[in-house]
Amino acid sequence: MPLATFGIIAALVVVIVYNTIKILKEYERGVIFFLGRFQKVKGPGLIILVPGIQKMTKVDLRVIVMDVPTQDVISRDNVSVKVNAVIYFRIVDPEKAVIRVANVFEATSQLSQTTLRSVLGQHELDDMLAERDKLNADIQNLLDQRTDNWGIKVANVEIKHVDLDESMIRAIAQQAEAERARRAKVINAEGEKQAATMLSEAAKILATEEQSLQLRYLQTLKEISSERTNTIVFPMPIEFVQPFLHLVKSKES
Repeated sequence: MPLATFGIIAALVVVIVYNTIKILKEYERGVIFFLGRFQKVKGPGLIILVPGIQKMTKVDLRVIVMDVPTQDVISRDNVSVKVNAVIYFRIVDPEKAVIRVANVFEATSQLSQTTLRSVLGQHELDDMLAERDKLNADIQNLLDQRTDNWGIKVANVEIKHVDLDESMIRAIAQQAEAERARRAKVINAEGEKQAATMLSEAAKILATEEQSLQLRYLQTLKEISSERTNTIVFPMPIEFVQPFLHLVKSKES
């Protein structure tokens, strides 16, 4: 047998073996087509195909991490922000992923971008900043429903950044400062109210008990005496003078 003929035969054998025997890893599946029609899903392990009759499309079942490009979103309160996110999904039905969509990854990426704008556009800016967990869950549920027909399971969605322009950042800072000032005024007013209430109750007690008033007067004298002053002027309560007045009146009578 001529050497050239032997080389041609060897090359044909290699091509046939290459197209006949396939090995799929544990996380891979093969979608088999028989004369263009879907036959079955095979794998993992050794797969034997009939060359020219059977074709196989390999599908990866591992979780895929996909960045959602930055999107311009207008919130419900008409604030323009730039938002990006990351989604985690995997193929759970290789047949649907191959047959029902031409490019499953491109389709998922485009759908995630439109869904991100749609969901965030229904919320105000405060919700985007304070309720990310709820927004993540809303986006994940909506994406999961829409990609179910493609054999995809969306496991998680995470909003990464919400970027504001400088004017909006300054406005938020001013709003926070005004809120802190309002709270300080409310706390101060509450303190004044409580102090006034307690003073009113103390005044009622002192008005009904003369001994309490006298004791309070003596306590005030003690506090004044501790001050470093040369001269102390204080009024004499009428209660202290009344006994002497009664004595004088009794002698005159």
